[in-house]
Amino acid sequence: MSTTTGIVSLVGAGPGDPELLTVKARRLLDEADVVLHASLVGDDIVESLPDHATVIHTGKRAGGERTPQPEINARMVREARAGNDVVRLKGGDPTVFGRGGEEAEHLARHGVRFEVVPGVTSAVVAGEVAGIPATHRNCASSITIVTGHENPTKDGTSLDWKALARNVEAGGTLVILMGVGRLPDNIAALCSNGLDAETPIAMVERATLPDERVVTGTLNTVVERAKTANVSPPAVTIVGDVVNTYDIVEHCLANSAGSMVTSWSSSFTTDGIGEATHSE
Repeated sequence: MSTTTGIVSLVGAGPGDPELLTVKARRLLDEADVVLHASLVGDDIVESLPDHATVIHTGKRAGGERTPQPEINARMVREARAGNDVVRLKGGDPTVFGRGGEEAEHLARHGVRFEVVPGVTSAVVAGEVAGIPATHRNCASSITIVTGHENPTKDGTSLDWKALARNVEAGGTLVILMGVGRLPDNIAALCSNGLDAETPIAMVERATLPDERVVTGTLNTVVERAKTANVSPPAVTIVGDVVNTYDIVEHCLANSAGSMVTSWSSSFTTDGIGEATHSE
């Protein structure tokens, strides 16, 4: 422990696979006095934390355990002022719906030195590891990332679903994070704002982990297929023509060998919830 005020590092842990931690993230974790980690940090990463560190689970899951944000903020300041070097560890990247910006402001207001260490965000990785690129020269020249847990019918919604639908229609890729619980609402919002019901869509559950699963379909079919497959958080939803790439490349993806892949696309068949088999 330092004899002066410690530093708080806001660190992205990536999507779950410990091999996707950055070199800097790994070093800071190994040197940390205190690690406050979020629920979406991969289990293997949490288990790799050094014995000398005080490890605090700051759980936040929809409908489940929660640590109030003010309590997390206060703990970071208190530990740093006690001379400890603190890692605030988030799944993905700390500033992509990870409240990293809010925490940085809080630390600055209290005079605590901090740094931000970027992480590999699931917004891009989830599709990538399933063979679905974020952009594609032939069909997608933009990507939009939104939160999916906001009620799209509420007054004062911060998302413009009409603009999102138009962007996908024009060839953009829409990535929805934290949207499993409101999948029917989000799909209805896109369709009611003019997006073709046959637009391709994929859901990638537990991306980069051994039990990763992929469900594909269209706006018209995905709600029922996700329900049948019992898709659960964490899962990333990808909307747009880039999803069609999955059918072309999935059978050659080396990183899918150990995964349970559920494909509901027209060119694949499955035996329940299991590994996809090509139907041609």
